[in-house]
Amino acid sequence: MIYRTLGSTGEKVSAIGVGGWHLGLKTVDEQLAIRIVRSAIDQGINFLDNSWDYNEGASELRMGKALRDGYRDRAFVMTKIDGRSKKEAGRQLDESLRRLGVDYIDLVQHHEIIRFDDPHRIFHEQGANAALLEAREAGKLRYIGFTGHKDPLIHLHMLETAKENGFKFDTVQMPLNVMDAHYRSFERRVLPELVKLKIGVLGMKSMANGILLKSKSVTPIECLHYALNLPTSVVITGIDSMEILDQAFAAVESFQPLRNEARDALLARTSEAAADGRFEPFKTSSIFDGTAENPQWLGEEPPEIRELMPA
Repeated sequence: MIYRTLGSTGEKVSAIGVGGWHLGLKTVDEQLAIRIVRSAIDQGINFLDNSWDYNEGASELRMGKALRDGYRDRAFVMTKIDGRSKKEAGRQLDESLRRLGVDYIDLVQHHEIIRFDDPHRIFHEQGANAALLEAREAGKLRYIGFTGHKDPLIHLHMLETAKENGFKFDTVQMPLNVMDAHYRSFERRVLPELVKLKIGVLGMKSMANGILLKSKSVTPIECLHYALNLPTSVVITGIDSMEILDQAFAAVESFQPLRNEARDALLARTSEAAADGRFEPFKTSSIFDGTAENPQWLGEEPPEIRELMPA
């Protein structure tokens, strides 16, 4: 396993991380999910991804069972919360702690920053970040980050809003793949800023749940190698079988920094398929937007905003 430093935290994390969404799928048996997590840890992966909203809590519950019997001490556990209000964020965090069966979570991230109003709600005095700061002070979590998959400009807005509020994130999670480079690119617009600020980079959607592979322009190993070649701390990948876990380890074992010629050839091969974003539907549709389908997860708007609305 390759280990990298997580931004300015000093934490050493595995270059590949286990995605939590797949662990709670109905097509994945609970015992298989536990086996995937424990086998990953036994072979050197220490970064575990999850979210409060994944599969109605099944992903966190299964991961919590996998973390028993000494595995918690060997893992860097991350989860995400959707709440934008302090009250809702605090409620979701406490629920995640109970499901995971842990005293603290290493990293908690504001999930699905996909709207330009999300940063303002989160940094309101009664917003979600106030809840996470209190939780950090209480020892419920160690680090704070945010995720999003829609538009790099929204990520930049979140970073700027944080700065205006005197706050610096420890991590940022975003799509980083061979097609992102061609369309509404997080790699080109957000990644340089994170490197400059020494914020930990969490790459996701290296294959977009297999959608990128349907373009017939790239292989799974090439997808993982491309993301690993970027200045990522962790490349999070969905794993729903032991074969896919083996594939992730094979990608790490065979990884060598890409020469410019090889990288350029890979981008040239994917440029036509990537040009209009059709293989990155998380950018161009609402299919991946869980909070759009479940706005109640966000919690109430600030009271002074509600008071402006007509009766």
